Amino acid sequence: MSETPEKKKRGVRLAPEEAWEMVTNSHTGIYTTLKKDGTPIALPVWYVVLDNIIWMSTPERSKKVVRIGNNPRSSFLVESGELWRELKAVHLTGSSDMPEVSDELAKRIREAMDAKYGAFRTKTSAMPDSAKATYAKSVTIRFTPDERIVSWSNAQIMG
Repeated sequence: MSETPEKKKRGVRLAPEEAWEMVTNSHTGIYTTLKKDGTPIALPVWYVVLDNIIWMSTPERSKKVVRIGNNPRSSFLVESGELWRELKAVHLTGSSDMPEVSDELAKRIREAMDAKYGAFRTKTSAMPDSAKATYAKSVTIRFTPDERIVSWSNAQIMG
């Protein structure tokens, strides 16, 4: 059985719509920001995707906030699979900022985060006071990817 020209051309890459579906539906992302000296710091984050923009929330005193202020270049990765043939990932590069968001956009982000992570969150009443204080004031991070999507799915070369 011969491969279609499209599949042959793509190799292990996901089509852009497949890549965005994976990013949107993955549970945890790996978000990387840069220290002043250029050292990358990669951390797991919860996030939502709205219109191919990744939105996150973090305490306003987070080191991520400082790093973004120093250098907006950043990246975002989601992956899945345990067996080699299951390995699949999407890696995005772009920039991050902490914009003022309208009430309407803040509501969309909050509702999307609640729908995605509501069942996984610790109730505020069950948090120690130090955690409550840390998360009392948060900022919204917007990760805007550039056009290039790096992706792969080993299943695509399995036939």
